[in-house]
Amino acid sequence: MRHKSFKANLCPVARSLDTIGEWWSLLIVRDALSGIRRFSDFQTSLGLAKNILSARLKKLVACGIMEQVPASDGSAYQEYALTPKGRELFPVIVALRQWGESYLFARGEKRLQVLDKRTRKPPRLEVRNAKGEIVTANDLELVTVKN
Repeated sequence: MRHKSFKANLCPVARSLDTIGEWWSLLIVRDALSGIRRFSDFQTSLGLAKNILSARLKKLVACGIMEQVPASDGSAYQEYALTPKGRELFPVIVALRQWGESYLFARGEKRLQVLDKRTRKPPRLEVRNAKGEIVTANDLELVTVKN
């Protein structure tokens, strides 16, 4: 089934989902953030069919989120690396992880957890205003602007 395109939508969330909203794409970005670079390693980690993985990687490259680079070991293989645009998805992945940890696991249920190497504590994302104060959805308004 073909999804509706949001490329012309005024909402940045809709346009972002048009690019990275396919769930395999976000899992590929998650794995790339953890250091995975090779097609076979993505396939092993995700258990994804080669044709689907290939299509998702191709789209991520076309959108400038990933790029193909020579293999780091000097072999003839190509690897996939996140571009700066792709690395900026890190807070999105952390936010999804935080939400999932809060609402999708039963108390005492095993799960993977990301920890800050220095503090050994999980990272916390918060939305703050220009003064550094935490804001919620109720504190914000939606306006139309031009760049």
